[in-house]
Amino acid sequence: MQLAEQQPVAPARGTRAPTPAVPETQSPAQWHRVLTLLADISLFIGTRAIWTQAASHRLVVAAAISACYASILVCGVLALVVRRARSLARLDLCVLVTAVALTLCAWAMNHGGSDEAILTTQAARELVAGHPVYGQPWPWLFGHGVALTPTVTGGYDFTYGYPPLAPLLTAPLLWLGHGALPATVVSTAALVAGTVALWRALPTPWRSAATMACLGFGFLPSYGRLGYPAIVALALLVPVVVRWPRTGRGGRLGAGGLARAACLGAACAAQQLPWFVAPFLLAGIYAVRRGELGARAAALVVGRFVGTAGIVWLLPNTYFVVSEPGTWIRGIALPLTQGAVIHGQGVVGISLYFTDGSDRLDWYSHASMLLAAGLLALFVLFVRRLGPAATVLPWCAFFVATRSQDGYYLMMTPLWLAAAITVPASEFATAWQPRPPVLSGRPARIAAVALLLTPALASVAWAATGTPALDMRLRSVRWATPTAVSRLEVEVTNRDATALAPHFTLTTGQGMNEYWTVVRGPATLPGHATARYELRPPAGRFRLPRPGVRIRLRAFTAVPQTLSSADVRLSPSG
Repeated sequence: MQLAEQQPVAPARGTRAPTPAVPETQSPAQWHRVLTLLADISLFIGTRAIWTQAASHRLVVAAAISACYASILVCGVLALVVRRARSLARLDLCVLVTAVALTLCAWAMNHGGSDEAILTTQAARELVAGHPVYGQPWPWLFGHGVALTPTVTGGYDFTYGYPPLAPLLTAPLLWLGHGALPATVVSTAALVAGTVALWRALPTPWRSAATMACLGFGFLPSYGRLGYPAIVALALLVPVVVRWPRTGRGGRLGAGGLARAACLGAACAAQQLPWFVAPFLLAGIYAVRRGELGARAAALVVGRFVGTAGIVWLLPNTYFVVSEPGTWIRGIALPLTQGAVIHGQGVVGISLYFTDGSDRLDWYSHASMLLAAGLLALFVLFVRRLGPAATVLPWCAFFVATRSQDGYYLMMTPLWLAAAITVPASEFATAWQPRPPVLSGRPARIAAVALLLTPALASVAWAATGTPALDMRLRSVRWATPTAVSRLEVEVTNRDATALAPHFTLTTGQGMNEYWTVVRGPATLPGHATARYELRPPAGRFRLPRPGVRIRLRAFTAVPQTLSSADVRLSPSG
């Protein structure tokens, strides 16, 4: 009698299928070898500078880095010669351990932090002391190499402007020392934990990609050492993003779905960047579940997910909601409302570097909001095509914002990797897409794309083609030394019909230097009026840069938000 062929048993609904073990005798794929080798090579970047720094006075750290060098070399050889897939998988673990060791060595040498780390640590101290956290300026923390955030009002933002989870995590570590050290411990530990979580969550042959994206190349570890709260948010978003279309499969969140929701809520309580990716993930979950279960069941799944995330988000915020509700809401919205001067690698560079400014800077902010809304609408309309890009699309809006630093993109790149590996396009094959009759044809869909993106593009064009509101001409220079300026006299003409309150600075590169003091001149220049301003450098003197460096006189105004720039020629006196 012939026995019936045994059928495989499917895992129970809501449970995760076990990861198949790598056969002991299976030969590794060549691309797996190459990926392991690339991750290994990426650890070289920046390591020499840390070793050089440590070799002079931190010999234990230098010895540890030398051991990591040996590990990199040995792993490089073994990646090309091991014969079994399981051996290569173990080698991936060795590369990860080496990367973690190098990250900790770099932190041991450089943990001074940045302005964000210093603000986070000070917020933790104020919290422990029972003092208000939000809306409190701490100007004594800045200067002496700590970066300032200049605003178009002619001042600087000295307050804490992030959700409270990072200070809450920092508070128990204040005993470690003064300065920003506690905040850098939190962010670096979060980066390592996030890396390990992503490494474990990925299929075995892809794990070295997590090592490379999170700890290789050196850029994310540097943000960890600088104490950025966004690194904490990144670590919390990793479990959310991995296989996110499976959330609520079968109509049940289960333990995994609830954990994802909790991590999303915690991430939104750590920094504002998760606020921008959350709508895309929620829209995607709804579309996938609606295609599977129908509208009502999908809405219930998303509702439970949002409810769980909201409760977790509220937990670290409750104390501040009760104790300082007004300053708290203004504080966590500060990056959107503070009016920081334009800066970054995006299209604002047109007005900042390639032209003499614009009297329509506000339209860059409008463009970013319009682009975010347009991309979300496109994501909903074409989720079957755009679903895998849910973790990349939100950051496109920052390219046209007034603050378009590359950190907004690169700090979230591990999420791009997580989605690329664990969220294939097949997950969206049956996702629901709204298809009104007007979008029945291909030309209509192309027109819809153009219609949704045109407002943002038009806003960018309107901002970039603006003209400087102020015409500035250098009239006289007072020298403190043959190579240092102590005063500038500038003739300023208001081309606008609106009265403007200008704030002046001289720059010699990217970014903004500190504002100059107006010694003489009107605080507000009436429309179409001309006046002379005598300006004093913030440190009393402005030392000339090397010959050939472009010197730009800039003037910002807040209402309306404008930038006017003019090249000035300052040659050494005498």
